[in-house]
Amino acid sequence: MLVPLLILGLVLVAVALPLWQRRRRLVHRQGTLTRILDLADEVERLLNRSQERMTAMQSLLHRVPDDIGAIAQASLESGLPIREAKRDVLQHRLWIQKHGETATQAELDTACAALDRARLRISGELEDLENAGAELAIATKAAEEAAQREPAALRRQQEP
Repeated sequence: MLVPLLILGLVLVAVALPLWQRRRRLVHRQGTLTRILDLADEVERLLNRSQERMTAMQSLLHRVPDDIGAIAQASLESGLPIREAKRDVLQHRLWIQKHGETATQAELDTACAALDRARLRISGELEDLENAGAELAIATKAAEEAAQREPAALRRQQEP
C-alpha cells in the first residue's frame, strides 16, 4: 500500500513542478511587461513636465536683458530633444505591442532596464531644470527690484 502512494506522490510532483515553474515564468513575464508600460507612462509624464517647465521658464526670460537671455531662450525654444525622447517612448510602446508576446525574458528585461535608465536621467534633468527656473525667478526678481531703485537715466533699456 505504501509503494503505490509513493509512486502516486512522485507522479504528482513530476507533473506539478513543471506546471508551477511555467506559471512562475508567466507571472514574471507579465510583471515585466506591466513594468515596461508603467515606465513608459512615467517617462512620458516626465517629458511632458519638462516641456511645461521649459515653457514657464520662457516667460521669465522676457524680464532679463536680451543679450543675457538669448542663449537660454534658444535652448528653451528647441523642443527637439523632448520630441525625440517622446518618439523613443512611442517606439518602445510599438515594440511591446508587436513583440511583447514573443520576446524573450532577456529582451523584456533589457527594454525595462533601458526605460528605467531613461526615467532616472530625465528625472534628474527635470530637477536641474526646476532648480535653474527657481534660481532664474529669484535673480530676475532681484534685478527688477534693484532696477526700480535706480534713477531712470541709469536703467538699462530693453528692446521691445
